[in-house]
Amino acid sequence: MYSAMLLAISIVALSQFALYYWRAVLAGVAATPVSERVLVAAQVKNGRVTPEDFQTLSGLHHLTLDLSPNRSGLGLVRLYYKVIEGLDVFLGKIPAFTVWSQSERVICARYAAVQVDRRLQANLDLAASLYTC
Repeated sequence: MYSAMLLAISIVALSQFALYYWRAVLAGVAATPVSERVLVAAQVKNGRVTPEDFQTLSGLHHLTLDLSPNRSGLGLVRLYYKVIEGLDVFLGKIPAFTVWSQSERVICARYAAVQVDRRLQANLDLAASLYTC
């Protein structure tokens, strides 16, 4: 009984650590500057990414060709965005939660923008290297 309880607590603690680590990586990547060409392609107004831009940026990510050896999909980010959006429906009347959910969805949208920018840059670098050969 004691070992089962210890195992359960360990799994919960490890899961919590993994979630916090993943969230920190997400925020770190989202803090990267996004090029003007991605903002123009996504029709971002005033150069500021909003939560509403996530769907557009996700679509652009789907359209860009992935040539990099390290895969950078948006599967978990899409899921996280939808969970936050769903929670916002139920808890949206709480002002503090609304502010938090808004900032989390902006991070998701900025992450998608950075990933699109990385893919475009990798494609441009490959085209340049093929052109010079």
